[in-house]
Amino acid sequence: MSTLRPGGFGPALLQRKVRAFPDPEHMAGDIVAVGGDLRAERLLQAYSQGIFPWFSAGDPILWWSPDPRGVLFPAAVHGSRSLRKSARRGGWELAIDRDFAGVVAGCAMPRADQDGTWITADMALAYQTLFRAGYAHSFEVYAGRDLVGGLYGVALGGVFFGESMFSRARDASKWALYALARHLEAWGFCLIDTQFLTAHLQRMGAVELSRFEFLRLLRLALSVEPAAHWSPSLELLEGRLEV
Repeated sequence: MSTLRPGGFGPALLQRKVRAFPDPEHMAGDIVAVGGDLRAERLLQAYSQGIFPWFSAGDPILWWSPDPRGVLFPAAVHGSRSLRKSARRGGWELAIDRDFAGVVAGCAMPRADQDGTWITADMALAYQTLFRAGYAHSFEVYAGRDLVGGLYGVALGGVFFGESMFSRARDASKWALYALARHLEAWGFCLIDTQFLTAHLQRMGAVELSRFEFLRLLRLALSVEPAAHWSPSLELLEGRLEV
């Protein structure tokens, strides 16, 4: 939950016709705005300002810019020996954007440690729209024809804004993240936004930055032109992954 800090403003109320978000640097809490909608234009504006939507079904749309912020630097993401062993044992194969809807659906499934899901039908539809527009992407792990894990997020400039991940086989989501990082590094991306820092992400190399540090780095990374053009036929680095 957002914690208010002195010297800043509380969450702004967004009107449907007003696209502009407040500057997160001047906000007192982690929630910087409430309301608005999930149109593609608004989502892209939010990401470019270091803001993302996160709310439960039945609640108003909440727009977050947490302080501190969890991030991964692609070159620093590491795969453990046990993770590589899982990939070998599972005979996993990677794909990009082959089944974006399937990945979102996998991420939306209820989990043992959660009462529900924040990926509502409206959220799923919004990211499908971003996918069709070429901004949202999925990294997928397959065992034969079965989708056993993956993640999805939004790519802008040299930043991949991670949204969610899932596993149907042990370590499959970790392998998706590790593979994503290796590819982003090869393509010239600077940053993976994880939004928050979890123990799972920390073990893979995630760190926390202050909001000020994150926004400064974000502005620089958004100006980067990556070498990759996302496509299901994009050449993968499977042969060069450490398995």
